[in-house]
Amino acid sequence: MNSNLRTLSPLNLDQLRADFPILKAKVYKKPLVYLDNAATTQKPKAVIDTLNHYYSEENANIHRGVHYLSECATDLFESARNDIKNFIGAAKSSEIIFVRGATEAINLVATSFGRKKIGKGDEIILSILEHHSNIVPWQMLCEEVGASLRVIPMNETSELILEEYERLFNDKTKLVAITHVSNALGTVNPIEKMIQMAHRCGVPVLIDGAQAVPHIPVDVQKLDCDFYVFSGHKLYGPTGIGVLYGKESHLLEMCPYQGGGDMIRSVSFEKTTYNTLPYKFEAGTPHIAGAIGLAAAIRYLKKVGIESIGAHEEELLNYAVQLLSQEKRIHIYSSAQNKVGVVSFTIDGIHPHDVGTILDREGVAIRAGHHCTMPLMERLGVDATCRASFALYNMKEEVNLLMEGIKKVIQVMG
Repeated sequence: MNSNLRTLSPLNLDQLRADFPILKAKVYKKPLVYLDNAATTQKPKAVIDTLNHYYSEENANIHRGVHYLSECATDLFESARNDIKNFIGAAKSSEIIFVRGATEAINLVATSFGRKKIGKGDEIILSILEHHSNIVPWQMLCEEVGASLRVIPMNETSELILEEYERLFNDKTKLVAITHVSNALGTVNPIEKMIQMAHRCGVPVLIDGAQAVPHIPVDVQKLDCDFYVFSGHKLYGPTGIGVLYGKESHLLEMCPYQGGGDMIRSVSFEKTTYNTLPYKFEAGTPHIAGAIGLAAAIRYLKKVGIESIGAHEEELLNYAVQLLSQEKRIHIYSSAQNKVGVVSFTIDGIHPHDVGTILDREGVAIRAGHHCTMPLMERLGVDATCRASFALYNMKEEVNLLMEGIKKVIQVMG
């Protein structure tokens, strides 16, 4: 994180935590300590109330109705699209495509862009830090068309080696698809520089921003990325909604991902003509409430301040690393200089699943496993890690409870 963030005013945690009803929950009669935010974040009352209000008073299908409720729902849905455009700095609302999540967004690009632009003998560059959702769709495309993957390696501090990245480019390179932030380690990649390097070679770039947008201000025009994807549920919004940003020039060339209602201009048994952007990629009834709820989450985050959230999470991360480092049996992964609030660790002689199970009985929710990054786990030489990931509502007291729980794990497991 940027060290300048530490000069920002601290968050009012008591007030913010009151905004999240689930944080009052008890787990096995103990207060919930929720440290699995990289998997999904909890939802503020502002989002919950927005969803309830929509279903209670504004629910209707969009774009096709001429009645009052349909017009209300359509206005809210398109207003949400505009809110998201502003949130990530896109040039036009038509460059914002609603999808189910980052996974569907990547699959959409792999199908509609990849099949058109990538062929036999071509190459796609990924990184060792990628989530499976930014590996498997490209593997499927490669198998279909006869292309291949090239992988950017990382160094011992879990940072990508840019010199090796640069060496991967050749006249066969047709796309770079990289994560903004590692979900398993929290490493923030220097994507602005990496995008510039790719563009110098005439290669477009897709950025998986699922783990970035809750923690880091994002401006897609400043980054100059070709595609940027993220999921709503990691951004304090509903599940089942996500966003694909694409430069208009690419989206205009791409074929629809799915066929159905609303993505058409006219249909006959002889020929179908497709709708304009962004609708040609949004077949069928979309997750209307999800888009409206995501916009409510964005408004909430903007009110709190992304920079302030980032500074708070950085403080929690540093505190957690300090405490964990005091236990000799704990090994912490990633000492990258630029990270968000994620700490992955193992305890010598104790499987991460056992750690997670015992911590759960203490009311502490972490993630234990390979985090959908099996190639990265192989590079680290482990099957799995424990992962604690922080959000705007977490406190140092919860980090203390995590550490107390870990001490109990070591006591129980020996």
